[in-house]
Amino acid sequence: MTDPDPPSPTPGTGGSGGSRLRALLPDLTPWRASADFRRMWLAGLVTTFGTFLTFVALPLQLKELTGSALAVGAIGAVELVPLIVFGLYGGALADAMDRRKLILWTEAGLGLLSALLLLNTVLPHPMVWPLYVVAALVSALTGLQRPALQAILPRVVAHEHLPAATALNSLRWQAGAIAGPSLAGIIVAFAGLPWAYGLDVLSYAVSVALSVRLAPSPAAHDAEKPSLRGILEGARYAWGRKELLGTYAIDMAAMFFAFPNAVFPFLADELHATWALGLMYSAAAIGSLLVSLTSGWVPKVHRHGRMVVLAAAGWGLAMAVAGWMHNVWLVLVFLAAAGACDTVSGLFRAAMWDQTIPDELRGRLAGIELLSYSVGPQLGQVRAGGMASLTGVRASIWSGGLACVASVGLLAVCLPRLMSYDVRTDEHAEAARRRAAARTAVAEAA
Repeated sequence: MTDPDPPSPTPGTGGSGGSRLRALLPDLTPWRASADFRRMWLAGLVTTFGTFLTFVALPLQLKELTGSALAVGAIGAVELVPLIVFGLYGGALADAMDRRKLILWTEAGLGLLSALLLLNTVLPHPMVWPLYVVAALVSALTGLQRPALQAILPRVVAHEHLPAATALNSLRWQAGAIAGPSLAGIIVAFAGLPWAYGLDVLSYAVSVALSVRLAPSPAAHDAEKPSLRGILEGARYAWGRKELLGTYAIDMAAMFFAFPNAVFPFLADELHATWALGLMYSAAAIGSLLVSLTSGWVPKVHRHGRMVVLAAAGWGLAMAVAGWMHNVWLVLVFLAAAGACDTVSGLFRAAMWDQTIPDELRGRLAGIELLSYSVGPQLGQVRAGGMASLTGVRASIWSGGLACVASVGLLAVCLPRLMSYDVRTDEHAEAARRRAAARTAVAEAA
């Protein structure tokens, strides 16, 4: 409700302007209220920083060893099948075992794989095939881990604070995504690839040390063992929720057509700006950061589906314009704009998922979600690399952006329930609110 006669601003507080500014700033309630959320946030920050060092170093090393855009784009191809298989299985595991243990052991495994990249790089003659093997294994462990990471969030954060927690997690990712690629370019140029991989190994060691302190998160006493039947049960639930299905489809289309990261090393060469390669990888994260730093408005939006559609179309349009630009600074500006749109889409997708999916299905649905936001980029790398080899780098980027806009528009027309979704009136959101209130009552009584 709006106060019909708001009080006069207190001198020195900035008045309504200060209030409006505070309303835009991120909501820190989840950070203050949950020690486990703080630990997860810090562990994720450190790991994200290290992962983005490898994210830049690996394709650059492949480019140096092969000189082929197709070979760089093929990273997405070798990652695809492990991500699909282990993402679905990881979702079933997240519903059937202690989610903390699953997160901890997969994090340790990812650190060991980064150590293998480091070992290969310090050989007198680094080999190409281990890069693909490690990329596939990283994809498999990521598929096992991500559903547990998402499914555990509603257990450590209150139901009404989930959108704010999502925004804070997005802010964490962006901090690493900006610092990681930017510093990776400098580290690789002046210290060499081994330093990038070595710092990634160190980041996993820190993350494991923080994750050990998380509280146990066991499965429900009546949870089923991981099985194909259980995975299919989650898929049937998703299929019956056309608004959820729409978020998956929109994200996959956007990433498949307009995720050109694989060709950034070649775009930097074409623009005679090899110094800007790290900035190209981090530009989208800079745009995302601007959204997250002003994310106080997110809980006030209720038509989440419409925001997902509009933001995904904006992502594609910004990528198309970036492909047309010949000035490197303008390319970076529109890559940042694309990142801002992607974050808006991601925030409202996550809000729909977190505030409507039952806890006993959350892991399996997170596994399906993993396919939507991870398989799309993997296929997108293959598409971008293949198109670049046929039509040129810039044509690969702008044509993909336009195809993204067209596909998002078509999906919006075909999925009216996505466009009409309103968290205030949706039956699944109301059921989730009742379940959360019941859990709180039981916890207080205990």
